[in-house]
Amino acid sequence: MSEEGTLSRRGFIGAAASAAAALSLGAVWSKAAVAATGERLVPPGHLGIQLFTVRDKVASLGFLSVFQELASIGYKEVEFAGYRAQGVNVPTTQIRQWLDQTGLNGIGTHIGYTQFLTNINQVLDDAENLGLPYVGTANSPGVVHGETTDGYKRAAEDFNNFGAAAAARGMRFYQHNHSGEFAIDPTTGIRLYDTILAETDPSLVFFELDIFWAYVGQSRFPGFDPIQLVAAQPHRFPLYHVKDGVMDGGPFFGWTMTDVGDGDIDFQTLFTVVGRKGYHHYIVERDTAPDPAANPAGSFSTARRSYQYLDNLRA
Repeated sequence: MSEEGTLSRRGFIGAAASAAAALSLGAVWSKAAVAATGERLVPPGHLGIQLFTVRDKVASLGFLSVFQELASIGYKEVEFAGYRAQGVNVPTTQIRQWLDQTGLNGIGTHIGYTQFLTNINQVLDDAENLGLPYVGTANSPGVVHGETTDGYKRAAEDFNNFGAAAAARGMRFYQHNHSGEFAIDPTTGIRLYDTILAETDPSLVFFELDIFWAYVGQSRFPGFDPIQLVAAQPHRFPLYHVKDGVMDGGPFFGWTMTDVGDGDIDFQTLFTVVGRKGYHHYIVERDTAPDPAANPAGSFSTARRSYQYLDNLRA
């Protein structure tokens, strides 16, 4: 669920001074075409897309047609945001056949926190049918128990239980952040995200860093750096939402979303510092891609342009 209000979805100082300087919010630099030289920063087999980015196409064309288009672009992985297309709920066994038919792999799925609480067996059955290695939620840890230190501690208990249930099925549970998780609880002085990291079992609970929202969180609640956050526990962040934006006074707490490569976020430095080839999965997302006012070129254009940028990204 997007805390930012205009959209809905189901559901750190850098390691080196140079990296910190390059990622400072006021830095001015060019991100035109990145020359395809040097070490590839995004392994092609680990480059995917969140289907929320092309939700309008899923709704109108169906999963198979969308999978065919994404595969033709070069994507190898997709992350789900529900299993509904063309007005109906599609059986996950059928979706799996279409994944296999088009050579795509499901990497994860966003499911509502309360669905994990009330019907976790169905959640895991669906994920198992799809062959997903990860199953998670895009809800804030505080959505059930409150946006407080205590609420996040109680959420951590739930997350540990979800993680244990997922592990028993050979999967990993993860949570996807927005920007509110980086707020500081005024009663304790503790950053909420620090609580969920500290209180969850690192062998059971993992995180999908939405890079855009992390930098929005940094601008809203200064005092942390996304690079340092991941570098401290890289194994806990197997998934990245690769989402770009411009800090231009836009609708998302002063930011505007863009196609990957068109914004202010220095992915080249970020992935050079915290990327681990063969471990992370890089999932393109743009919440506003289907909005004709925000993105007249359309969501498939976003998918293509973002893929091309990341495919050419080199150290």
